[in-house]
Amino acid sequence: MHEELVKLSALEEKACEGGGAEKLDQQRKLGKMTARERIEYLLDSGSFVELNMLAEHQCYDFGMVKKRFLGDGVVTGYGTITGRKIFIYSEDATVLGGSTGKVHGAKIHYILKMARETMVPVICLNDSGGARIQEGMDNVYGITQIFYQNVMNSGVVPQIAAIMGDCTGGSAYSAALCDFMLQVEKTAHVFITGPAVIKEVTGEEVSFEDLGGAKVQSSRSGVVHLAARNDQECLDLIRKLLIFLPQNNMEKPQSLPSKDPVDREVPELIEIVPTDMKKSYDMKKVIAAIVDDADFFEVGPNYAKNIIIGFGRMGGHVVGIVANQPRVFGGCIDINASDKSSRFIRMCDAYNIPLVTLVDVPGFLPGTSQEYGGIIRHGAKMLYAWSEASVPKISCIIRKMYGGSIPAMGVHQIGFDQVFAWPTAEMQMVGAEAAARILYGKELKTAENKAELFAEKVQEYQDTYLTPYHSASRAVIDAVIHPKDTRKRIISALCMLRTKKESSRAWRKHGNIPL
Repeated sequence: MHEELVKLSALEEKACEGGGAEKLDQQRKLGKMTARERIEYLLDSGSFVELNMLAEHQCYDFGMVKKRFLGDGVVTGYGTITGRKIFIYSEDATVLGGSTGKVHGAKIHYILKMARETMVPVICLNDSGGARIQEGMDNVYGITQIFYQNVMNSGVVPQIAAIMGDCTGGSAYSAALCDFMLQVEKTAHVFITGPAVIKEVTGEEVSFEDLGGAKVQSSRSGVVHLAARNDQECLDLIRKLLIFLPQNNMEKPQSLPSKDPVDREVPELIEIVPTDMKKSYDMKKVIAAIVDDADFFEVGPNYAKNIIIGFGRMGGHVVGIVANQPRVFGGCIDINASDKSSRFIRMCDAYNIPLVTLVDVPGFLPGTSQEYGGIIRHGAKMLYAWSEASVPKISCIIRKMYGGSIPAMGVHQIGFDQVFAWPTAEMQMVGAEAAARILYGKELKTAENKAELFAEKVQEYQDTYLTPYHSASRAVIDAVIHPKDTRKRIISALCMLRTKKESSRAWRKHGNIPL
């Protein structure tokens, strides 16, 4: 027995060496943590339990028999984060570039499957050069099954992917199938085809950073939700993000005690939001004023900045917030904002997170580029997501809401439970000037004092139809509220809706969202 225990200890020690001391040092010199260091930093001290530590690839071609490493380039197992059980895998770039072969992939399949069967979140730390070409079609077993398991987990347990090195080819799709995708700046790159292939096929020359760096993927493509300056910050973001998520779709996020009074008034909102519709302001200041302790965790802050999404707490309970940002495009909704918000809405609904909208939107962004790009289809995703969502949904119209953006940002008829509006809010199919031109076009053409008559009709329409009292008289909104009461009215509504149960819907295998 003693000899066998010595042998076991030696094997475990060898597995922990990854690709060897020299390559581990190279990884650190690049400013990156090693695969095991990442797990150690992220998880509670001493909680990690490794699985399949001694697995090896079974490839004998191309000299691979001499290139075997225990663990096969990925560290897998389970542990806890702030006491919560999670499953995790961390790819090791020091072993064959972190490439995915059949055994490497099988270890990941198992972790994803176990996360679903035990109903706990899974953390995916990606640092891989992609498919291991020496294993040929065995890569179908290695990579493709990962996609399948990601999809089976979707909406069942939270999946968080972090790009912490190279993540190319098929590996990128696995990360994209997760609920959230983070990326480290400068030392991490994610793309399907690299610069060399692009140059060969299209003649384009592009650097790794310009093609798949965190800046471009978090701001231009929107593939990445959060960018981090280094490995440590990326792992810290994962820990914070996890605080807002439940263990699975059968639970709600954990509520936390807050010293921020639920009935706290926010009189500063009157100063933050100008009544002049042509003046801009920062909606993030409104969010900070109403959530507990001004703590708002924004998701996708660098992409589609005309709409804001993220998590906060109100009365200690997690809420998902969707808000227009008047500082960008005047708060108009465009293609990218539609996609960004729709995915967030569906994620919140999957994990039992109530949704709150803060509305100040003139409509969908006009223009041929938007129409040719399919704004109808993309905008329809928001309508679909809101209608499908069964969690409590509350809308507060801060300043304005026009046309197609009315259902896109929330009213009863799209499935919202409570709708509030400030006294100065405007809501209608069109603005007063456009309405006056349509309704009084003939009269204005023949009038002697056209300008005076037009101004009169605009004001008449404004006073009659654009006020929140017109909407309140038709029960389009539930209440006209004082701005200072915004926080406590939303919290009160959330408390009332905590036991909400929808009546049964017609059975269907699944809907057909306009992707």
